[in-house]
Order: sequence, then structure tokens, then C-alpha cells
Amino acid sequence: MRIRETLRRAITRTAVIAALVAPSAGLLAAPQHGGNLNWIVSPEPASIVPLTTTAGGNCEIGPKIVEGLLTYDPKLNPKPLLATAWSVSKDGLQYRFELRKGVKWHDGKAFTSADVAFSIQTLKQYHPRGRGTFANVTAVKTPDAHTAILVLSKPAPYLLTALAATESPIVPKHLYEGTDILTNPHNSAPVGTGPFVYKGWVRGSHIALERNPEYWDRPKPYLDKVTVRFIPDAAARALALESGSADLGGQAIPLSDVERFKASPKFAVDTESEPYLGSQQQLYFNLDSPALAKIEVRRALAGALDLNAFNKLVWFGYGQIAASPIGPLIAKYHDANIKPYPYDLKKAEAALDAAGYTRGADGTRFKLRLLWNPFQEKRAAEFVRQSLARIGVDAVIESYDFATYVTRVYTDRAFDITLEALANMFDPTVGVQRVYWSKNFKIGLPFSNPAHYANPEVDRLLEAAAIENDEGKRRQLFLDFQRLVNQDLVSVEFGTSPRVVVRTKALKNYAPGGEGLRGNFADAYLQP
Repeated sequence: MRIRETLRRAITRTAVIAALVAPSAGLLAAPQHGGNLNWIVSPEPASIVPLTTTAGGNCEIGPKIVEGLLTYDPKLNPKPLLATAWSVSKDGLQYRFELRKGVKWHDGKAFTSADVAFSIQTLKQYHPRGRGTFANVTAVKTPDAHTAILVLSKPAPYLLTALAATESPIVPKHLYEGTDILTNPHNSAPVGTGPFVYKGWVRGSHIALERNPEYWDRPKPYLDKVTVRFIPDAAARALALESGSADLGGQAIPLSDVERFKASPKFAVDTESEPYLGSQQQLYFNLDSPALAKIEVRRALAGALDLNAFNKLVWFGYGQIAASPIGPLIAKYHDANIKPYPYDLKKAEAALDAAGYTRGADGTRFKLRLLWNPFQEKRAAEFVRQSLARIGVDAVIESYDFATYVTRVYTDRAFDITLEALANMFDPTVGVQRVYWSKNFKIGLPFSNPAHYANPEVDRLLEAAAIENDEGKRRQLFLDFQRLVNQDLVSVEFGTSPRVVVRTKALKNYAPGGEGLRGNFADAYLQP
């Protein structure tokens, strides 16, 4: 009995010690296969593959199906994906990629370097940011089926960070070549190499994805299915999460509900901005509008916007006010000395009087068409409308679904001011240049130079920065750019907008890399 009792105590003592020093069971548990992830994305995108447009929805959904050459860790260091190795020549004019062997498209065709060459050339022509990203790429050589060499006319110091699926998807040449790229049906019914296979899209309801059993990175993915659900109303999205009918949502809940979800033992809430995205929010002036072509009018409108109040009332304090077009998430190039335009209603009114826009009998000076990207909450548009009303400007809000919004702003140009959410991305040449570079203005090209801004010196600075390998010189070019754009007042920069991701705690490892929700979900699993 004594021996038995001694043994029992030893076992108990050992178990207690093990419990104290061991990681939690959740950390020790191996990824689980199976399960259907219900993921809320809002608003519903017009397509899935981020090849010709960079809307939030397709930039998030597309990478689960169609991959890029590289992926990135949280510090944006490149990691292998379709490319297994890479090198850059000393002069920065050649990028050599060794491609993964044995990869097949979801239709069974072999993935080769020809797909890479075709995709890069297509991105250069049709992608809103790709026009700048790949501007210096003169050729893509394919000496064999598993080698691709990008040949550049000038250096592109940002290029190795631009090759994620969300930014530069690799599409199947055999399904795109010889077609109208903009209307190709595979933009909305994609065939990729990724961990999930497209199965169908019920417009207004959901997109169905299933596990790719032939994925090159087996045993991944772990999830059997991903159902992308579209729920337009924020309150309904919150209810879907709380009821258990949804497991994950980015920007899914009203900001007023964040603290309530944080307090729930059922959910985890992430409010950190994704480094690859560089979230930013702006109000753009249409410089083709007669009144807004006058800088004194733009200054008056800017002076009517209290950005601190905007952060408090619209962003519930979760945003970061910053006045420069290069936001604080790109810290090494951000100019923190640029401050918001001074809030002064009396000065704004006097400026409009001096410009000849006096109040009429009804108290109104003139009307403006105010549009807003539905990736934002309408509260932002209401704030702008009410602010401008105080100085006698009647900003009439026009609300559209996402596809119509894009058409109205970037094709019809039927707006005077628009609230946008044009991300800075991981580098100013990629995310910021498209907005202010005169050569990126093109009717029908979404998310590119909505103001129709043209300043030759700004063009020169942006083009010089795009090819400058010396970091000190490149930073100075971007500082000079920010100063000029701020002087011209092309836009009112609100700063870094809140990024809120809500997930059930059963969902693990959904976003291990720098792309966040824009990653591929290959590592994600649901813990029973």
C-alpha cells in the first residue's frame, strides 16, 4: 500500500508540473482537417480574381483560389509560393524566379513559366496598380518551363514585395490568351493553383469554395469548404456572427459593437492594420468640376472638416488621423510634419465669399454630388455632408452598390467629391503613385487618379522614386512629393482607417502572414 501511495503521489506531482510548464492545449493541438468556414465579406465584389480591379472583396477572395509567385511574413519578408527561389541582378534589372514543379491548375493543366509571363504582361496592362508596378518590365523570358526572368529597363526597388496573389495573381494562360481580359468569364469563375477550388457563385448570397485535394502543399488545406457570405447590413452581419452562422468577418461589425465583441468569450477581435494593405481613407475632389478646380474652394471645404471629430464620431477612436497621402503604416516614407488643414468655419465661409460663392436666399452656396465607396460606412458620408452644410455647401449623398459606384466614379466621372478607401499598400510606388500620377488617369480604370490630377513635378518625383535604389534619396523624393500634393490639396486625407476582424475562437491560424485576410487560408482550421 505504501509503495502504491508513493507511486500515486509521484504521478500526481509529475502531472501538476507538466501542466504548469506545458503550453496550452490549444497551442499543442495539431491542425484539424474538416469543417466549413463561413466567412462574411462585404460588400459583394463584381469579380473574384484581382486581375483587372483591386476591390477589397476580390483581393480577399481571389488568393484562396489563384496564387502569386510569393507570399510574405508579418514583416513583409518574401517567402516561397509558386516560386521556390529567386535572385536579383546587381544592377536591379533582372529578377530570376525558379518555379515550383508538379503544380497543376484546377482543370488539370500543368502550371509553367508561360503562365507567369502572360500574367505579368497582363497585369502591366490591365491592373490599376500593375500599370505602375510593372511599368519598367520590358520582357519576361522563359528559358524553360520552370524558370521566369523579368527583364527591366530601370530598377524597381519595390518589386519583390509586389508578388502576392492579392496584388499580382498568376492566371492560366490557356484560359485567358486571345480573350477580352476585362470580360473573361474566369475573372468571376476562376481556375487557379491554390488551396481551394471555385464551385459556384449565387449572386447576392454566397460563393462556394472546396478543398483542393491535389494542392501542392499537402496536407494543406485543412478546411473542407469555405463559404463566402454576402450580408449588406452591418447589424445583420453582427447577428450572423453572434448566432454562429458565420465564423469570420473583416469589417463585419459596426465600430460601435467592437467593445461588446471583445468582451465576449466566444470571439477574438483583431484591430491591427494589415501591413500589406496599408489601410487609408480619403476625400477626393473632382478637379474637372468647375468650382473644385479652384484651390481656394478646395481649401474652404477642407477647412470645414474637423478630422479629430471624424475619428471620434465615425471611427469611434480606432483610426489614426494623418494628413499626408503616404500614411504612417509606411513609416520610413511618411511625413509626420504635414498636418491636417486647419479647421476654421469662419475662414472657410470668408474664402467662399471671396471666390464669388455667396449664400443664396435659402442659405446655400452651391451643390455637390457626394459619393462614397461602400467598403466604408455611410456615417463617413453623413459626416462630410453635415460638415459642408455648416458653410452653405449642399453635398447631396448618392449611394450605390459597389459595381455601380466604381462605374459612376471611374467611368462616368459623375461625381464632385467622393469618399474613397484607396490603400497605401506596402510601398508608395504601388499604392500611392496610382492616385497622383497623371499617366495613370484613364477612363474606366478603377481606383486610379480619381481627381484627374496632373502636376509635372509630382510626376517627376514619383517616377524618380520608383527607380531609386538608394533609400535615403528615395525617402527625400517621397517627402518632396508629399509636400507638393499637400500644397495642391488634391484630396483631404483622413488617415489610417480602422481594420476590424472578428472571428470565433474555434478558428485558428487564418492569417499567419503579412497579407492578413488576403492570404490563402491554407493554414486555417476549425478546432472542435
